[in-house]
Amino acid sequence: MDPVLTVVAGVTVLTVVGIAFGGTFMLRIVTGSRGANALQKTMFRAGHAHAGVLVTLGLVVALLTQAAGVAATWSAVGSILVLSAAILVPAGFFLSVLGEDPQRPNAWIRSVWAGFAVLVAGLVVAGVATTVAGVSALG
Repeated sequence: MDPVLTVVAGVTVLTVVGIAFGGTFMLRIVTGSRGANALQKTMFRAGHAHAGVLVTLGLVVALLTQAAGVAATWSAVGSILVLSAAILVPAGFFLSVLGEDPQRPNAWIRSVWAGFAVLVAGLVVAGVATTVAGVSALG
């Protein structure tokens, strides 16, 4: 694996500790030991779920592109974009409902949409690069 991508993957694996800690926060929300309104509960659940799924997807993209023989630059770009979405999307869900009793998401919700755009870009880069690597290997 490319050394830059190896470092990124290692740091990403360490972030799973934060996601696990977020699970304990979610448990306090769900059991009612930590107050939150219905909107906050929904958005916190979405943020936590997206964090875990997108980190996993980012690591899979890194491994897949490297295994397929994708050039290190394209592999890193696709993987890092997907992993960036794993920051932007959950941040938007969490930060958009901070406060005492929000009735609707604040401007931070834009981070969710930015994250989805970055996610799509990363998946397109990784998907095209992996396909090109596969077609090149045929000939």
